[in-house]
Amino acid sequence: MTTKEIGNIGEEFTEKFLISKGCEILARNFTIRGGEIDIIAKKGELIHFVEVKARKRSPLETGDRAITQSKIKHIVRTAQVFLSKFEIESNCVFDVAIVEVDNGKVTDFKYIQRAFTA
Repeated sequence: MTTKEIGNIGEEFTEKFLISKGCEILARNFTIRGGEIDIIAKKGELIHFVEVKARKRSPLETGDRAITQSKIKHIVRTAQVFLSKFEIESNCVFDVAIVEVDNGKVTDFKYIQRAFTA
């Protein structure tokens, strides 16, 4: 499987998870120059900016190691653009979904609410 295919599986799984928890999906793969947010969801008055880290099953590598300070900076800036573009004034949180994929199937899933702050 390609990295893109694994990423798509992770994003689709995370989207279904969020919907099952009562979230409305506002956008997927919202992109600006220099940044992207995988999933933007809303539950009540709270906006969730979700970074999905999908990886092949590996005992040596986990998705949470990919959340660097630089990545956080880009996500926060992209979130600010999203809120401004759509004139949204709402509380927001930054979540991370870590999805392990093996042979096209999700084998492990961890969802971290409020993984970092702006």
